[in-house]
Amino acid sequence: MAFSIRTDLALEAREYARGGREQEVPGVSVTEERTESTLVTRVMIDTPEGVAAMGKPIGHYITVEAPKLRGHNRVVEDEVASVFAAELARMTNLTDDSSVLVVGLGNWNATPDALGPRVVSDLLITRHLQDFVPPELKGRLRSVCAVAPGVLGLTGIETGDIIRGIAERVQPDIVVAVDALAARKLDRILTTIQIADTGITPGSGVGNKRVGVTQETIGCPVVAIGVPTVVHASTIAYDTIDLLLHEFRGQTQFYEILAEMDQEDKRKLISEVLSPAVGDLMVTPKEIDVHIVEMARVVANGLNSAFHPGIDQSDMNRYFG
Repeated sequence: MAFSIRTDLALEAREYARGGREQEVPGVSVTEERTESTLVTRVMIDTPEGVAAMGKPIGHYITVEAPKLRGHNRVVEDEVASVFAAELARMTNLTDDSSVLVVGLGNWNATPDALGPRVVSDLLITRHLQDFVPPELKGRLRSVCAVAPGVLGLTGIETGDIIRGIAERVQPDIVVAVDALAARKLDRILTTIQIADTGITPGSGVGNKRVGVTQETIGCPVVAIGVPTVVHASTIAYDTIDLLLHEFRGQTQFYEILAEMDQEDKRKLISEVLSPAVGDLMVTPKEIDVHIVEMARVVANGLNSAFHPGIDQSDMNRYFG
């Protein structure tokens, strides 16, 4: 991916591909919808031209943005979970008899990468209860199972291979993979949820691509749920240079030097500063521990609502504590 758009979000790839122009990217269609606390952007890539411009496969990408999530407001969290659940339900189009395998990707020992495992721990798991469901809940609980397979460095096994083996045994109708992502813009860290029907590649956000978790590799439809938890330090440095150019436009010799630098020159300068000391540094908020817990709760509540639409909060409290 190009240096200046190191992101897993289709929304940000589209912003870069447009380059500030009003017209839409060829082969890409977009719709937007606002609620009180959220902005929902639906991006559809449907031609090879769109794939080339966006650097992402053909498919649907839905982004739910909610800047107020950083305010630790449970009312906002509930609204975001509800909007997210509705978008996921429309994308998956599950029937009452559909079975779901949720995969929490990531390393539970590294907080910015622990979103997937934390979401799994908050899910309503029901596959093992299908024969014991109270009569009043019959037909209201879908079969849901989940796994947090860890990462290659912990298991010595490709995550994609683990998921494929489980899917072959469990035979779910759909796999939902939850993972931490990398964003291009700081204000989207832990305030954004992306839903994609194209699957996911574990480790792609930190430049460590592994075997993909897609319909082709797993054998059933795969929906990817991602939340950006990190941003590349090189991206911050690049934005800083652009900000300096804007602030000192035409005022100093320093501006003239920066203005003459093209994208490749900026890349080399940033690489010379960062690489010897820290390599490909990733940056995350200092309150990441709290944010991960809260965002995992939002995502898990949304998944529970989408998978079990016949169960309300009172049922959850009564039957599942």
